[in-house]
Amino acid sequence: MTLGTRSADRFLIRSLMPQDAAWVRPRLIERWGSEKIVVHGQVFWPAQLPGLVALEAEQPLGLLTYSITGQACEIVTLDSWREGMGVGTALLESVRRLASAAGCRRLWLVTTNDNTAALRFYQKRGFVLAALHVNAVSQARALKPEIPLLGRDGIPVRDEIELELIL
Repeated sequence: MTLGTRSADRFLIRSLMPQDAAWVRPRLIERWGSEKIVVHGQVFWPAQLPGLVALEAEQPLGLLTYSITGQACEIVTLDSWREGMGVGTALLESVRRLASAAGCRRLWLVTTNDNTAALRFYQKRGFVLAALHVNAVSQARALKPEIPLLGRDGIPVRDEIELELIL
């Protein structure tokens, strides 16, 4: 991916830089309840991962962090603070191009069963349901007790749902 890519001339997508840590950590805590993400039994520290940021007038509109292992690129976090502007879609398209250029054959992520908005978002952009990990969140709570029992719309947070896009 070319750094400094503009999306519809509204905002800039660029790679995270060390100086972004000052705003990344507080945003992660605000959105995820902690600086750490626990998924599929693994602990991630997104502020230490590579990532992409969407900016408008130097103000962050969205953030995506990822991890590349072998030929797979995992999206660890994706957040947009201005929904409906195409921020999430632009970040997703940018990481897709970046993963392809890095030789990845798979772009994937995990969300929880309560996150119906994410399930809609990713499927509309070509991702398919790849796996269901029943009751995986109870194991994640052992590593991250901040994970709530109830999620969006009062749905119990229990399962991890894996989505993928073959590149």
